[in-house]
Amino acid sequence: MTAVAERVVITRPGVYPDLTDEQYHGDPVPDGSLSSSGAKLLLPPNPPALYHWRRRNPEPPRAVFDFGKAAHKLVLGTGPELAVVDAPDWRTAKARAARAAAYEAGHVPVLAHEHAEVLGMADAIRRHPVAGRLFEPGAGAAEQSLFWIDDDTGVWRRARLDWLPHRISSRGRLIIPDYKTCDSADRDAVSKAVERYRYHLQAAWYSEAAQALGLAEQVLFLFVFQERKAPHLIHVVELGALALRTGHDLSRQALAIYAECTAAAHWPGYSADEIGLVDLPPWARTTERMTW
Repeated sequence: MTAVAERVVITRPGVYPDLTDEQYHGDPVPDGSLSSSGAKLLLPPNPPALYHWRRRNPEPPRAVFDFGKAAHKLVLGTGPELAVVDAPDWRTAKARAARAAAYEAGHVPVLAHEHAEVLGMADAIRRHPVAGRLFEPGAGAAEQSLFWIDDDTGVWRRARLDWLPHRISSRGRLIIPDYKTCDSADRDAVSKAVERYRYHLQAAWYSEAAQALGLAEQVLFLFVFQERKAPHLIHVVELGALALRTGHDLSRQALAIYAECTAAAHWPGYSADEIGLVDLPPWARTTERMTW
């Protein structure tokens, strides 16, 4: 049976190094707090009702996320244990049963060939001249949970950093790296991923967390993108000023929505008092006119 995480209650801002994933994602702040993932759910085109539902009904484990969790485990050195299943895929009843047993035990199931891939990824990280130093064992701590109160809205905020360095750089900056697995780490693919998954909001959110808690006056937030397939190429990325400003603005927008909905105890969905009018998007209308 899956072990039940001990209930933790957080009432003071700070860095909490020993929280498990379950304790963090279960939100240990009595009146609730907002994470960057929650902020993304609150932003248009999503209605607030989607966020409100998801925080009370967490999604079950999904195989699509297990590979990334396994890579994080081997690169960062912490996280749920891996359960390696000796099967080529999950199509057989035996493999699916092994996967279900792993979930029940709180482990991350991975196929044998996937395990070999993440071992190669971790080795490539260690050999990389920049990424290897960013995640150097002993130079920082993995999976650190930060909680603080937003000055403008009074909303409790939280963040779970992949890696929190022990020291500030010689230039007086705290360099916080975040690890992402991907299919392609080239510049265009990374730019599209940043926009699609709103990684710029995450960068702004985590940087604000470190500054709010007085960990450093200056924060350099870096993404370490690594390709899943060999040779597991790595691209270390700093976001530009426009991306960070946009991420900050999105954070403020999400916090305002959260504060308003919490105060009103109302999390609206799509408009319920009118029938909306929907037409084709501009690009589709142009295509239709050009069709012979």
